[in-house]
Amino acid sequence: MKTKFIYVVLAVLFMGSQMTLSAQEKDNKEKKQRPTPEQMMQMQTNQMVKALMLDDATAAKFTPIYEKYLKELRDCRMMNREPRVKKETAQGTEAKTAKGTPRPVMTDAEIAKMLKGQFAQSRKMLDIREKYYNEFSKILSQKQIMKIYQQEKSNMNKFRKEFDRRKGQRPGQGHKPGQGDRQRQR
Repeated sequence: MKTKFIYVVLAVLFMGSQMTLSAQEKDNKEKKQRPTPEQMMQMQTNQMVKALMLDDATAAKFTPIYEKYLKELRDCRMMNREPRVKKETAQGTEAKTAKGTPRPVMTDAEIAKMLKGQFAQSRKMLDIREKYYNEFSKILSQKQIMKIYQQEKSNMNKFRKEFDRRKGQRPGQGHKPGQGDRQRQR
């Protein structure tokens, strides 16, 4: 009888310790913080220096210019974004999407304003790329500059796939012109 009692007590202690360990693992995952924008810029810069296989002298000239380039692009991308709090509380009139989540209905004036903002943002990004192309041309070859833009495009695709995955979509299911347009119109 005593042996059964001891086995039961040991089993309870073992299960309790397993629950504690899984709770600690969960807490550790939640504590992982995203890198700051500055840390992200530093990681991107280091990645680009390695991809371009720059020597120390060229890397020393390239790094501050590339960091300024990334900062200006990030600032430009953020220029049309509304703060999250504002998005959640804005818009009184709402429509239901296919998934049943509320979606604000935009007026023609709001749509025109949004599109004009996107055009201005695209122009500004092009101006930034052209400005820094001239800067990069002073220290890099044209092949290296092309590699910067290819790497940038590759990173955007990775981020898009990750975003789609987090939304619950399978990779490659994002909207492509001409694909599923009829279904969206219904």
